[in-house]
Amino acid sequence: MIYRPIVLDEEIKFSKKKFIVSKTDIKGNIIFTNKNFSEISGYSEAELIGQPHNILRHPDMPKAIFFLVWQSLLSGKPISGVIKNLAKDGRYYWVIADLEPKFNAEGNIISLMAFRRAAPQDVIDTTSELYATMLAIEKKHGMEKSIAYLQAFLEEHDITYDEFITELIKPKGILATLLAAFKKLMS
Repeated sequence: MIYRPIVLDEEIKFSKKKFIVSKTDIKGNIIFTNKNFSEISGYSEAELIGQPHNILRHPDMPKAIFFLVWQSLLSGKPISGVIKNLAKDGRYYWVIADLEPKFNAEGNIISLMAFRRAAPQDVIDTTSELYATMLAIEKKHGMEKSIAYLQAFLEEHDITYDEFITELIKPKGILATLLAAFKKLMS
């Protein structure tokens, strides 16, 4: 059984220089975490290994976002997103998550890698408003209507989900260089 803490309205802030890394099997069960993951989430490595990654799912996150993420990953495509995670002690932290499938020699997906970094406040402000609307729609009308709302929002702005997220979270300057080097090192 997954431990679900009482949700607190207190944010965990962490350095934009810290990267949280995890690897899951194709069912989403955690098989690797780095030290920063434990430090920020409050879970020990032993508590995390074997658990579904949704142990961190904050109730403010629309299910529709995770549906889109899984749809992309299981079709073999990387995806990025802005995620509000729930720490073991009930506090929360916002991350920009770059997620990518890993393949074996036959081209089958064998695992999923996640590289996360602290989300800047402007990114949080933009996405939290969108997510709050999607969540309200989900609670009243279901996930399908939440997805439809997101699609209408994107069409109104003449942009795809990937383009929206990419523009929103695009690292700039030295951060972009560091992130690329770190991903290469960890892959």
